[in-house]
Amino acid sequence: MLNLERLRILDALARHGSVSGAADGLHVTTSAVSQQLAKLEREVGQQLIAKHGRGVRLTDAGRLLADHAARIISQVELAQSDIEAQRGQAVGEVRLSAFPTAARGLFPVALASLRKAHPDLRVRSLELEPDGAIRQVLRGDLDLAVVLDWNNKRLPVPGGLATASLLEDAADVAMPADHPLADRRNVDLEEFAHDSWVSWPTGEFCHEWLVFTLRSKGIEPRIEHMAGEQHTQLELVASGLGVCVAPRLGRGRLPEGVVAVPVRQKMFRHVYAVWRADADRRPSIRAAVEALEEAAQVVRSAELAAQVDGPSGE
Repeated sequence: MLNLERLRILDALARHGSVSGAADGLHVTTSAVSQQLAKLEREVGQQLIAKHGRGVRLTDAGRLLADHAARIISQVELAQSDIEAQRGQAVGEVRLSAFPTAARGLFPVALASLRKAHPDLRVRSLELEPDGAIRQVLRGDLDLAVVLDWNNKRLPVPGGLATASLLEDAADVAMPADHPLADRRNVDLEEFAHDSWVSWPTGEFCHEWLVFTLRSKGIEPRIEHMAGEQHTQLELVASGLGVCVAPRLGRGRLPEGVVAVPVRQKMFRHVYAVWRADADRRPSIRAAVEALEEAAQVVRSAELAAQVDGPSGE
């Protein structure tokens, strides 16, 4: 009889490509991974991994069993979903992620609501950029992720995932208060052709979007500073080091000396939740999606109220 937990470890090794990667993904030690793989080899009577440079690789038998392991684990997840659905209660554990401004703008309300409505559901969350989050959902390391794409650049979403739209998050250009365009009601991106930009780090989806968008306007971006945290970007702007794109979700009050001006041709992020389609029947997934949708409605209501009352801190 094959041990399911050892099959999970083999599956993690196949997905992550290394013992350390499998250990990180499963939140166990590397020695635990090695020990369980050795036991699995004894169970099947064949060598499943072989040394490869400083790491390991799967043997032919290892790849064959890993393929079966992935299907077995998927079937187990379906069975768990069906049992959970039959009970009709959100119980057990649900693992969520969101990119930083969504974690700040949506998670406090959503997770508090989820805990109150479903006290027997354990919720774990972390901040994660969209590309990495989607990979972890596909691998089964996460149950649900809040991700984004832009109105003019879509994030590739692989098959096998279900999605739910949460909100459209408008973005402004943040600039020092003494910038020549700071007193304008709206601006065009072309007007920043000679400005220095503060951007997200190279390789992140939003950095690629910014470069793509500016070049589509005939602007070769002068990106002189990069920071993953939006508040850090805004503080760099406050110091007169450039301008940046400032989405409104999770933004809060701007630093002193910074002004955010809307763009005439509206820029916005489409914020949505993704999860594995084979987990769609799990009440815990549905409960998490509903809590996120309710939190998004709170954000939209606050945005409408701010528009009625006029600018306050932007």
